[in-house]
Amino acid sequence: MLHHFKGFSMRRQRPRGSQLGLLLLASQLFQVGLDNVPPVTLGVLGLNVYLYLFPAAPLMQACVSVQNAYWHGDWRRLFLSPFHHVDDWHLYFNLTSFLWKGINLERRMGGAWFLYVLSVFSLLTGLVYLGLEAGLTLLTDDHSYSVQCAVGFSGVLFALKILSNHYHPGGVTHVLGLRVDNRYASWVELVLIHLTNPGTSLIGHLAGILVGLLYTAGPLKSIMKTSAAWVTGPSRFSQPNNSYSGYSGTRSGGPAGGEYAGRRWDQAGGMTEQEQLDQALRNSLNDAGPRPGDAAPPPYGFNLSDEEVRRRRLMRFDR
Repeated sequence: MLHHFKGFSMRRQRPRGSQLGLLLLASQLFQVGLDNVPPVTLGVLGLNVYLYLFPAAPLMQACVSVQNAYWHGDWRRLFLSPFHHVDDWHLYFNLTSFLWKGINLERRMGGAWFLYVLSVFSLLTGLVYLGLEAGLTLLTDDHSYSVQCAVGFSGVLFALKILSNHYHPGGVTHVLGLRVDNRYASWVELVLIHLTNPGTSLIGHLAGILVGLLYTAGPLKSIMKTSAAWVTGPSRFSQPNNSYSGYSGTRSGGPAGGEYAGRRWDQAGGMTEQEQLDQALRNSLNDAGPRPGDAAPPPYGFNLSDEEVRRRRLMRFDR
């Protein structure tokens, strides 16, 4: 959740006593296994926990609003607000949600591109939030919108949820006990969270949804690719080297102490399903067979058998 505060009447934080939220978060991580969390996801989790324990600024100096960022020129709040939380439960719910989204999306996109996406989403969500609040101020002539100060990571989480649903079309998800089609899950969650917890920022969550849509259905991904190619060079960007090959922990039935072999394959961050299938087919056709020391194939079908390659080709031609 992303909380907002009107003006300087910020509600009191819960006393930092038992820190049950932190304990539950640690329990969740150990259940998953630290070795099973990709490095960027783990690093972002660690950054949020560190800034909760040792904040870079008090909450009222870290939250972002039109008044503080635009009127007073304190733009550093755009970088601080996503990574600061009101209390341990705020931190727990946000990071638990991010844990699963991060594992799935980082494995799919690769660490470098996922870090790039997180950086852009964190900054852009704040900018869109400011734009929405400023627009509401002008439309309603109500300056309370400009002084609502938001803090928390859930705006970014809503953007990541749009990505996750885009990469896994169809199916249903459960939102507060309701079965909802994945296409509408973010919108239903936006409304229900605001109704059940009025202290959350509806505009902040909406900003995250809009950023996610800008990436999946708008020009944002193309702009990011062009910018990355301009910085790194077109030849390097055309085939990014994402060597992270899934979980690094030991797997059952494998050799003693065996880990995934760190096998390398090319996977462009943010590829469509069809692009990933084409890449998988090329990789499989270029593979002369298992390499010595390969403990397991990489995830997401990047080591298809010849029979599977033929079957998928036929399916494509049938379409």
